[in-house]
Amino acid sequence: MRPWSLVSPASRGIGFALARHLLGTSNAPLVATTRTDLDKTKEELLAGLDGVDEGRLTVLKVDVLDESTISAAAAHCTSQFPPTATPPHHLHLAFIIPGLLFPEKSPAQIDAADALLTFRTNTLGPMLMLKHFSPLLPRKSTVLDSSDVDVLKGLPAVPTAAFMSARVGSISDNRLGGWYSYRASKAGLNQVVKTFDNHLRTASGEKAVAVGLHPGTVKTGLSKEFWGSTKKEKLFDVDWVAERLVEVVRGVGVTGRGKCWDWEGKEVPP
Repeated sequence: MRPWSLVSPASRGIGFALARHLLGTSNAPLVATTRTDLDKTKEELLAGLDGVDEGRLTVLKVDVLDESTISAAAAHCTSQFPPTATPPHHLHLAFIIPGLLFPEKSPAQIDAADALLTFRTNTLGPMLMLKHFSPLLPRKSTVLDSSDVDVLKGLPAVPTAAFMSARVGSISDNRLGGWYSYRASKAGLNQVVKTFDNHLRTASGEKAVAVGLHPGTVKTGLSKEFWGSTKKEKLFDVDWVAERLVEVVRGVGVTGRGKCWDWEGKEVPP
C-alpha cells in the first residue's frame, strides 16, 4: 500500500496550513496545488519544517476555473503514483477546498457575474476535481494494509475525500438569510458531497468515503471583512483549524460518510 495526499489549493489560508500540517505529521507524499508561483509556493510550504524530505512535496498548477489544468494535474499524479503499480499507489486523503465569497446582505446586492463566479469556484470547481481525481481513490479491489502504522501515520484509517463546505450551506440552519450566492453554492456543494459518496459506496465500498467540512470563522483573507464582528473566541487561528480538521477527518470514518462535519466533529445538518 502506497498512500499519498492532496491539498487543493494550498498556496494560502486553510489550504496552506493543511499542507504544512500534513508535511509535519505524516509520512505520505503530498501533492499541493496553486494557480501561480509553483516554486515560491513549494519554498514557503517547506520553510521551517526541519527534517521534512522536500521530495515528499509536489506542487502542481490547478485553477478550478480551467478544467484543463485539473485534468493535467490528475494525469501527472496518475503517472507519479500509478494505481496499477505493485503494490498500488492510491489517493488516501484529499482536501478539496477552493472558496470565494461575495457577501450579499440584501437581494439588491446580488450581481449575476459575481454569483456565477461563486458557483464556478465553490461548487463546479470541486465537482471537476472529483471528476478527474476520483479514479485515484481506492476501489473495492484495492488491497489496503492497515497494519503498516508508519505508512498511515497522521492519515485517517479510511481513505477520505474532504470538501470545504460551510455552516451557512445548511438549509435547516439558515436563520439569518443573506449571502445568497455563497449559501447556495455551499448547499450545492453539500449535495455534490452526498452524491459523490453514494458513487463511492458502489465503486469503493468501505475503502473510500467523502465528507464535507465546516471550519468555523478562520482568520484568513476570505473572512477578513468579518473579523471585527466575530467574537474573539469564535475567530480561529488557521494553524489550529488545520489541525482540528485533520483530526475530524481521522475520526469520521465510514459511519460519518456523506455528511458535513464542523471543526468540533459535530454534524452540520442539511
